[in-house]
Amino acid sequence: MVKKVDNANNLKIFGNMNSNFKEANINNTNYWNWNGFKICWNVIGEDNEIPIIFLHGFGASRKHWRNNLGYFAKRNFASYSLDLIGFGDSDQPGIREIGKLNNEIWCDQVKDFITQVIRPKNSRKVILIGNSLGALVALTCAVSFEEQIETVIASPLPDQFQENKRIIINKALFKNLKNRFITIFFLFFPLEIILFLVIKLGVIRLGLNYAYFTKDNIDSELMDLVTKPVLRRTAARSLRAMCIGMSSRDEKLHASYLLKKLNVSKKVPFLLIWGDKDNFIPLFLGKKIAFSHTWLKLKIVSNLGHCIHDEDPSVFNRISYEWIRDLKTF
Repeated sequence: MVKKVDNANNLKIFGNMNSNFKEANINNTNYWNWNGFKICWNVIGEDNEIPIIFLHGFGASRKHWRNNLGYFAKRNFASYSLDLIGFGDSDQPGIREIGKLNNEIWCDQVKDFITQVIRPKNSRKVILIGNSLGALVALTCAVSFEEQIETVIASPLPDQFQENKRIIINKALFKNLKNRFITIFFLFFPLEIILFLVIKLGVIRLGLNYAYFTKDNIDSELMDLVTKPVLRRTAARSLRAMCIGMSSRDEKLHASYLLKKLNVSKKVPFLLIWGDKDNFIPLFLGKKIAFSHTWLKLKIVSNLGHCIHDEDPSVFNRISYEWIRDLKTF
């Protein structure tokens, strides 16, 4: 699946520092109207040759890729990052406004972003790089519209994983009862109070310390990008839509099913980057995925946790760049 390409050819596409890159662009926020909702996004090197989208994890935002976009923009990538709906500075709709929020909805958002924002400027296949929830969204996109995706880099891949097991399809009655119970539970669960306590008790900093094995980049900027969206008055209603949507989604939206679908064609090269100190999604899950799906590659990184791209950007950027550079399609 992966083949080294001639270094001279690499230089033509990847090696030169591109003149279109402007460091100041990293702070420029763009707004996109998606189905009546405001979506925030950034781009560096928009006129570069190779489009790449960075997808953040749960509770994060486009700004979590603060130490990655510039690196790729300098290497001829049009580097995009966007706030998935419900996160960051994008709108935070509730059930009444959007229904359930899950990886199918976020996949639709990414697909339309490619069609409406990227395609008028660039017709090349798109590279997707995702952290955690963003990785699941990237996988969903690779299955949903694989013809438009060059490769996926997932760091790490969350969600349930069933090894060599038949997916059990619940009977309609049981499934409806389960989904009804989930909906009622989260409609009455006091998420507003929970989010208030999360802020007041410093739970966010505790969570970041648990997610990051190395603590150097847990700074005020990171705290702001994680905390500010939670302080918005619409945060609880959007979180409720996510809890209901992710808990009651169809089995076909789970990582196990999506990987099996992608395995059929093997048209989208897939790289897993996993920290061996990941406390949220343990490495043994990554090894299970790699064992069951030998067509994808697992890269294990020592002494890093759940957010490798921000804990040690130089390592993450190098691994991702070398994977893309060495694809036989380039």
